[in-house]
Amino acid sequence: MTQVRGLDVDAETRCAHWRAERDVVAVKMKCCGEWYACKDCHDALAGHTALVWPRGEWDEAAVLCGACGHTMSIRAYLDCADACPACGAGFNPGCRLHRHFYFEV
Repeated sequence: MTQVRGLDVDAETRCAHWRAERDVVAVKMKCCGEWYACKDCHDALAGHTALVWPRGEWDEAAVLCGACGHTMSIRAYLDCADACPACGAGFNPGCRLHRHFYFEV
């Protein structure tokens, strides 16, 4: 399985910042190519400023379902209606409020 960095990350990629049942999404950060449970974990551990994925790179496999380990393109994630296309695990719909931290809006 993909190594996901963060603070107190569990087996399904929940972290110290986001621990609800549906908080099972991790993102490969544009700036460093490392997988993080969330931007706050990146900010705490990476030692550099996070960059967002530009629209032209949304075909990059940069989103991970922590429930099953499926990686998907940014575009597939943004179009998935808050559920993993591989296993059906629900993703937190509140994450939509934070997409601008990861993906160009």
